[in-house]
Amino acid sequence: MEPVRSHADQETSPKITTEPPKKQKKMKKRRSWVPGLLLLVPILLFLFGFFVVPMLYILYLSFISTENLSGADAVYSLQNYITLFTDSYYLNSLWITVKISIYSVIVALLLGYPIALTMAKSSARVRAIITLLIASPLLVSIVVRNFGWYLLLLPNGTINSFLLNIGIINKPLNLLFSELGVVIGLSNAYLPFMVLAIVTSLYNIDPSLEKASAILGASPMRSFFSITLPLSLPGIISGSVLVFSLSMSAYVTPALMGGANVPVMPVVVYDQINNLLHWTFGSALSYVLLATTLLSVFIFTRVFEKSKFKEVFR
Repeated sequence: MEPVRSHADQETSPKITTEPPKKQKKMKKRRSWVPGLLLLVPILLFLFGFFVVPMLYILYLSFISTENLSGADAVYSLQNYITLFTDSYYLNSLWITVKISIYSVIVALLLGYPIALTMAKSSARVRAIITLLIASPLLVSIVVRNFGWYLLLLPNGTINSFLLNIGIINKPLNLLFSELGVVIGLSNAYLPFMVLAIVTSLYNIDPSLEKASAILGASPMRSFFSITLPLSLPGIISGSVLVFSLSMSAYVTPALMGGANVPVMPVVVYDQINNLLHWTFGSALSYVLLATTLLSVFIFTRVFEKSKFKEVFR
């Protein structure tokens, strides 16, 4: 028989509980996210000081319609935006920027998808070689690469001389200082981003799906349009968004390959701020460019998220 405990022993004996108190649960939750938050503090301070504050200051400048930027004498209005949307030159510049960016996405996609598909189908050794070849241009300055294209696209450059010598053309093509030259330069500069984005999606496709489609009698072309292409859409979307955003904000390539004949918005913003010293109007131009880029990316992603467009590939 077990000894009978006295009333005093029962009061002094510790109570064993299976669940921790609520305070202990809250403390554990705090301890779990506090170290992560502390690790984010440096980058958050950096982004706030070098990105958020300058962007807010540029937004503030865009609403000043006078050359005096001081808070006491500055006149605030929407005149800069009204001038932008009522002047055909700036509207045409915005349209040229969007058009060239779309063309760059199309060219990069047409050139990059076969490369990415080859990488996904190749062995590990061949895949490493192709990856090195694709990423190697990123190790060279974009200015150097543009000067290389500059020499190739000149009226008496390599491409025109070759075409004239074999008799395909009778006079040099207008490849440089044109929209075509800018598209060539941008597509070459941002092709690696498109390839790497697409190949990441292709790596995640189960190879047994294509084998199953072949067993069921599907041709390689049918398997590609029914399996490979739909499953690689996330990579196509991410690569297209990346190339489009970079092309919209590119300055060096349009300035060297297009010059004054192709007035894209980044070049116009640079001229307004650095050459003409119109800080307020240049700030308005930069925010319209930012808003156009964000709106275009939003519309593009929303369109591809619709089930109607996904069913096209089924």
